[in-house]
Amino acid sequence: MRSGAAVRACHKVCRRLLSGFEGRVDGGQPERLTERSKSLGGHLTPHTEHPPESEQIEIPESAEGGEALLEVCQRRHFLNGTKHVSRDSLLRGCHHGFGPLGVELRKNLAAEWWSSVVVCREQVFPVDALHHDPRPSLLGDGAFRLVSAEALREILQDKELSKERLVAFLRLLKTPGNYRKTLSCALEHYVSGLDLVNKKLPYGLAQIGVCFHPVPGTNELPSGVKRIGEKTEASLVWFTSSRTSSQWLDFWLHHRLLWWRKFAMSPSNFSSSDCQDEEGRKGNRLYYSFPWGKEPIEVIWNLGDKELLHMHPGDVSKLHGRDGRRPVVPSVISVSGDLDRGMLAYLYDSFQLTENSFTRKKNLHRKVLKLHPCLAPIKVALDVGRGPTVELRQVCQGLFNELLENGISVWPGYLETVQSSLEQLYSKYDEMSILFTILITETTLENGLIQLRSRDTTMKEMMHISKLKDFLIKYISSAKNV
Repeated sequence: MRSGAAVRACHKVCRRLLSGFEGRVDGGQPERLTERSKSLGGHLTPHTEHPPESEQIEIPESAEGGEALLEVCQRRHFLNGTKHVSRDSLLRGCHHGFGPLGVELRKNLAAEWWSSVVVCREQVFPVDALHHDPRPSLLGDGAFRLVSAEALREILQDKELSKERLVAFLRLLKTPGNYRKTLSCALEHYVSGLDLVNKKLPYGLAQIGVCFHPVPGTNELPSGVKRIGEKTEASLVWFTSSRTSSQWLDFWLHHRLLWWRKFAMSPSNFSSSDCQDEEGRKGNRLYYSFPWGKEPIEVIWNLGDKELLHMHPGDVSKLHGRDGRRPVVPSVISVSGDLDRGMLAYLYDSFQLTENSFTRKKNLHRKVLKLHPCLAPIKVALDVGRGPTVELRQVCQGLFNELLENGISVWPGYLETVQSSLEQLYSKYDEMSILFTILITETTLENGLIQLRSRDTTMKEMMHISKLKDFLIKYISSAKNV
């Protein structure tokens, strides 16, 4: 028997689902967040000195300043693609991805997060999960599922759809195919983690990975249909007794806010505010103040024990950790940061327009990304000046290998075949956020002296090549400890 109502219902479902899978669409401008902010911790010293007021030019809080930054980021391969990219697509995770320098910047940011949260702390352990969870799950759990677009089209185009095939299709939506959630992964590993700490609370589980999230659609989409965006999420799930959960919530808020401010030129642009979910559970959001308004970069929640009990139904005793001598089911503190959005925050924070010392025309300005030394994708650029080409390149190659062996990333400008003036090279490297430019000349062959030019001060000085490695190691190390 054919069921006309069932067929129409199925076609309606198919159209909605297909509209959510047919590519990504950039939506409108995000709403401004107007929650009252509060600051924690002292004002941290910026990692570089600002130029004198006569030389410093503020980025206008308008589309023009933002457009200039995005143009630099695309031209210098922080962002991928040649087509225009909007800030909304970057915020929502619906863009063409990051270029080589952007990938390196995100890697450095993730490494600093990992060092601060995992390596330098007791009782925090790494966990991981597949991007695609193969286990079945129930409808209504809010997870994203992998459904074949071809199967949807086939059913949508079937004008004689039977009730049996409709039921089979709806069952398809209940088959395995969930995208992972970092919180769920940590909750799943909770019991095995108790063995590592001999059931003593508190302890934490951390991971960094790509996650998927719903983004607002356009008016063309039916109600309830969501686009899917990507983000690189840094997640810490902290298990503690309910007796101390409020203190730990405050601790992690303080810790995370100071951490974000540590790498900023303008630390006050990072702020926090209280928040509360529909169940009344308390948390905090951390924001960065972009030129158009505040955007959240991290959220911290005190979730209680509800999610943990739901993940491990049945025998509650297996969830018991020790609070002193007392067995308790712990409360869950969730710390979840968006590293992609954090990376965008640091790009805006570091972008400066200063007077161009290479020209007398006052309307021309030097564009520079003054990323923190720990975050800068490339630390050093190696180039050659006047002198015998073969010998100079041999010196560069030896220095290149030595610096790489000591963990210092190097841009091999000496391999460039297109001739550029020093002024053009310095402008290029400033936009790439390279800390130092090293010039190897015939003077180096004579007495071992190289020219060292600083991104932040534009000052040039002579240094013996034998001292360069130790200088760079000390400089980067001191930046980590600020």
